[in-house]
Amino acid sequence: MRVILAGGGTGGHLFPGLAVAREFQRRDARTEILFVGTEQGIEFRELPKAGFKLATLAVRGIKGRGARGWLEAVYGVPASLWRSLGIIRRFEPDCVIGLGGYASGPVLLAAKLKRVHTSIMEQNLRPGFTNKLLGRWVNCVFTAYAESRGHFPGARVIDSGNPVRWRELPVVSRSEKFSLLIFGGSAGARRINFAAVEALKLLTDLGADVAITHQTGPADHAAIQEAYRALPFAAEVTPFIDRMDEAYARADLVICRAGATTVAELTVFGKAAILVPFPYAIYDHQRGNAEALQARGAAEMILDQELTGERLAGRVRDYFCNRERLAGMAAAARALGRPDAAARIVDECYRLAHA
Repeated sequence: MRVILAGGGTGGHLFPGLAVAREFQRRDARTEILFVGTEQGIEFRELPKAGFKLATLAVRGIKGRGARGWLEAVYGVPASLWRSLGIIRRFEPDCVIGLGGYASGPVLLAAKLKRVHTSIMEQNLRPGFTNKLLGRWVNCVFTAYAESRGHFPGARVIDSGNPVRWRELPVVSRSEKFSLLIFGGSAGARRINFAAVEALKLLTDLGADVAITHQTGPADHAAIQEAYRALPFAAEVTPFIDRMDEAYARADLVICRAGATTVAELTVFGKAAILVPFPYAIYDHQRGNAEALQARGAAEMILDQELTGERLAGRVRDYFCNRERLAGMAAAARALGRPDAAARIVDECYRLAHA
């Protein structure tokens, strides 16, 4: 089997693709995998570390970049399509999977022209422009939410769930303290960072009973680390968490954004969470993700503009004092998890390739 996974740009697009690539290799070590992305995306940094090959396109997005950005993006489309045709011709894939992001469009179009089986993965409840367009003519669409089906009229939609990076969480040593995990994606989230510090100032009476892992991103790391020096908590403050699986394994409560990959990981591993959707995400997709979990009792949502230290402190204290409610939220999250998502996607790709 020869597989191309096209797209990326963010961890939310790339990491589910990595999970699918590893599932292909688990099934058959002879499977050949090629990712196609850009030099600007997270894939350029992460894929070499993960041991996968990457071909790059000089394609950029249009939305939000003004007239000049629009012209640059449109000018790059023919060149990206031409390069994509060359990649398809040389690699000869059995199937091409679009992960979302700007690089997926030219590669999937090239695959369609070469009559290669194609599919896309939609990680969010509300799909972006590229996937809405591609969903009209690919062979199938894999969705993380059943509610996404309505955005792909006439398409062959498979409610697979969103693949996650780990098959299970590692066994870690845990203290008896209440473990709080705070993060905002690989770049951090300033709003969450400083609201969390303000909240902890109101929770100092719990200092002996709470342990914190706080991923700040590089920009705020020094300031947040300095703020913790005045607080009575056992805390690990880091710009980036390399072993996110271990951080999840220790956590009793998570405070984070509501990106698609994060939401999938919270549900698969049954973690209670306070979700603060990023308000400037295209199509406000993070709010849709958070609302879907909140409606099922699997998380609590606080909108970014409503996030204050006082409100956050109140919610953390409530969950600290009410462990039964915390456990119920975790159970509701786990009930939504789809640990077999990667396997379902690979099953369908094998079916398509041998149709």
